[in-house]
Amino acid sequence: MRALLSAYDKTGLIEFAKGLGELNIDLIASGKTHKLLLENGIENQEIAQLTGSNEMLGGRVKTLHPLIHGGILADRDEPEHMKDLADNGIVPIDIVVCNLYPFLLEPSIEMIDVGGPTMVRAAAKNYKHVVIVVDPSDYQQVLEDIRSSKQVSLARKAELARKAFAHTAAYDAAIAEWFSTNPDLESKTSLLAPTIHLSMERAQELRYGENPHQTGARYRLMTSELSVFDTMEQLSGKELSYLNLFDSEAAWSLAHELRDLAPDQKSAVAIIKHANPCGVGLADNIDDAYKLAYESDPLSAFGGIVAIPSKIDITLAASIVANNLCDVLISYAIDPDALELIASKRKNTRILTMKPPTKARLSFRQISGGFLVQEADNFMRTRSDFEVVTDLAPTDSQWDDMELAWRTCARTTSNAIVIAKNKQVTGVGCGQQSRVDAAMLACGKAKERSKGAAAASDAYFPFRDGLDVLADSGIKAIIQPGGSLRDGEVIKAANEREIAMVFTSERHFRH
Repeated sequence: MRALLSAYDKTGLIEFAKGLGELNIDLIASGKTHKLLLENGIENQEIAQLTGSNEMLGGRVKTLHPLIHGGILADRDEPEHMKDLADNGIVPIDIVVCNLYPFLLEPSIEMIDVGGPTMVRAAAKNYKHVVIVVDPSDYQQVLEDIRSSKQVSLARKAELARKAFAHTAAYDAAIAEWFSTNPDLESKTSLLAPTIHLSMERAQELRYGENPHQTGARYRLMTSELSVFDTMEQLSGKELSYLNLFDSEAAWSLAHELRDLAPDQKSAVAIIKHANPCGVGLADNIDDAYKLAYESDPLSAFGGIVAIPSKIDITLAASIVANNLCDVLISYAIDPDALELIASKRKNTRILTMKPPTKARLSFRQISGGFLVQEADNFMRTRSDFEVVTDLAPTDSQWDDMELAWRTCARTTSNAIVIAKNKQVTGVGCGQQSRVDAAMLACGKAKERSKGAAAASDAYFPFRDGLDVLADSGIKAIIQPGGSLRDGEVIKAANEREIAMVFTSERHFRH
């Protein structure tokens, strides 16, 4: 048997090569791999010596040769193939070890591998006769198979081939995306490129899908750096489910978007239930922020996802276990005594530590036969861009509450109305076909806390009736996008009801 080694990632390669040598498998290797093996006392033949052709063009050409690809691609069950090998003095290659240049880490023209993908694809195509290994984690199993059975099973060869094609597919997807998005390239296209290539790998088994009868898993883009979910740690609690992660994403992102309002002055806590905010609080310290968030709607907070972008100490932990249980608790870190307290009192609560979230460039939603793709919904306009359209201007405290309500409303299912007062969300009306119903729900949640509060609407008021519902509950400041044919009527109603109103000129529907 012969094995060809040409790996950029040398992790575990020395041990694997030694193992192959102990099994009397002849080794051939490309330039740098050849030198590394010799330095470690491992006999091998350099590809250039085998082919009689030196590496050229700065290493761009080294494995592209009939003596290499003939040995890889020959179908051992096809007599004509074997005759061609004999006539051309080509010896079959039984194992190919190859992984590609790290394009994701160092995207450039020189990191676009040519010979590597060609060799990987050739070996994977001929998987019935050739073992292709692209992942160092597979080295040990391949050695064990050969030691015990003198060969690698066809089933394992097929799985390794699938892995190989996934490896090259992800590599090509990353290169295509780079050509589409790199501003320094002549081929740069618009945000929505003509083609989108999604290569994903299963990153996490989940307890179940959206419902217990559905299986579920989390996949990660192979063309991206590790996400916050790839680096998160689960410290306690049940296995995570599909909705645990879906709602955790919403809670963690909202908490950080709210902190952005005044990151040097405020701590933010967000509680999410069924993808919608049910508790939000801003304060000068994390303990008060949590208290405000929980007291927004204690009933709905039961079984919710609590996002605390801070470290949890024993004092905060005591507050958390004194309240209704949460399904998921997320923070940057947690003190050992705080973890012990929460884990002992809330055995099922999933306790996660995560890094700050990153913002997506695009968002995807599956429909029959494809996806709807759009630019991710980020806040493009800030307070300085907003327009006061009523006779009354908001006070400083009303501005703070309006911005809190506005950002929370943007992450609430449409149609949405959110009420906030004194840095606390007090009422949320979401997912309604009528904006009037959304206003009534929000006011019903807030009750007496509506008096003197601020409210946000994710889209314009088509009529004055929604505003009148808010006014009847005591709302004194409203923030909304504007843009209705009846804006004048709504502004007139706000002036009549002595409400300060601000237009953002930016809508935030969420479906």
